[in-house]
Amino acid sequence: MIVISINKADYIGDYKINFTFSDGVERMVDFSNFLNNAKNPMTKKYLDKQLFKKFSVNYGDIIWNDYEMCFPIWDLHEGNI
Repeated sequence: MIVISINKADYIGDYKINFTFSDGVERMVDFSNFLNNAKNPMTKKYLDKQLFKKFSVNYGDIIWNDYEMCFPIWDLHEGNI
């Protein structure tokens, strides 16, 4: 079994992040539909682009504000959020 992690995540505008994964796959993920359709106010607040851009990559995973928002790596790898 191959364990995939995020090597690099670059904010590219709007709600889009370009990911580079440990297996060499590179994928752009657009979070706009997810954020616009979110019901939870803790998630909807990330429609503020200044907050959205403040993600970090910790231990191969992308997180916002100490795991307030995070996503399964495989879903990001496949472009499904």
